[in-house]
Amino acid sequence: MGYEDVLQELAPCGLNCRKCMANQDGDIRKTSERLLRLLGSFDSYAKRFSVFLPAFQDYPAFKRLLMHFAQGDCRGCRVGDCKLPDCQVLACCQAKGVDFCGQCEEFPCEGTSFDADLTRRWLQMNTRIKEIGVEAYYEETKDLPRYV
Repeated sequence: MGYEDVLQELAPCGLNCRKCMANQDGDIRKTSERLLRLLGSFDSYAKRFSVFLPAFQDYPAFKRLLMHFAQGDCRGCRVGDCKLPDCQVLACCQAKGVDFCGQCEEFPCEGTSFDADLTRRWLQMNTRIKEIGVEAYYEETKDLPRYV
C-alpha cells in the first residue's frame, strides 16, 4: 500500500481509523450491522432463554451497544471527525506540516491531551513510525487489533 493510501487509513497519531468503532467504513460497524441482521427479532428468544441461561438477561444492554456500533458515522481523523474530545493532534500536525507525530522534530511533545494509556500507545506508535517509516509501520500493524 502506498503512502497516500496509508494516509486514508492511519490517523496523525498513528491509530488505524478504519479499525475504530466509530468509523463508517470500518469492520466494527459492518460486522455489527451484519450481526443485528442475523439476530433479527431475537429479543423474545433472549427473554425466554434468560430463565435458564442467565447471561441472556443482559441481552437488551448488549443489543443497545451493538446498535451503537452499527451506527458508526466517522469519516476519519484526517477529515476532522475525530471522536476523541479535545484531541489536538490533527491541528498540530497540520501546523507543523507533517502527516504523523513521529515525523515532527518536536516529537515527543506534551500537546496531545491524551490520557496515560493513549499517551503510552501514541509514543510507541510514533516511535515505530520514526524508526521504520509510515508504509512499513502500516504493514506491520494492519492486521493487529486497534484496541489493545
